[in-house]
Amino acid sequence: QVQLVESGGGLVQAGDSLRLSCAASGRTFSTYSMGWFRRAPGKERESVAAITKSGRGTNYAEFVKGRFTISRDNAKNTVYLQMNSLKSEDTAVYYCAAGQYWDSLNQYDYTYWGQGTQVTVSS
Repeated sequence: QVQLVESGGGLVQAGDSLRLSCAASGRTFSTYSMGWFRRAPGKERESVAAITKSGRGTNYAEFVKGRFTISRDNAKNTVYLQMNSLKSEDTAVYYCAAGQYWDSLNQYDYTYWGQGTQVTVSS
C-alpha cells in the first residue's frame, strides 16, 4: 500500500507557472506507475499526465501537451507536475495516483489516490 500527499497548489494568474508535487510513503514507490488527474467544478475527473515506473515513459492528455511536464524522482518518492502557461480552464483540484499499468491515462488503472490540491487560475 502507498499513501500519497499532494502539494504546491495555489492561486495564480493566467500565463503563470506552478509545480505540483506528490510525495509517496513506503519503499515501493518505484514499483508504481504514477498519474495526475484533475476535477474542475461541475465536471468529472479527467486525466492529465502519467509516467512509467522508471520515468522513461510519459503520456499526456491532448489539452496539456506542450504546457505540462510530468516527472518523478524515485530516490525522493516524489512525482511532479510542472504546469506552464496556465489558463483559467486549468482551474481544478489536482490528484496524483499510483497504479500498475505503464503510463496509462485511464483513471481505473490506478489504485491509490491522494486527497488533492487546489489550483486556481485567474484570468
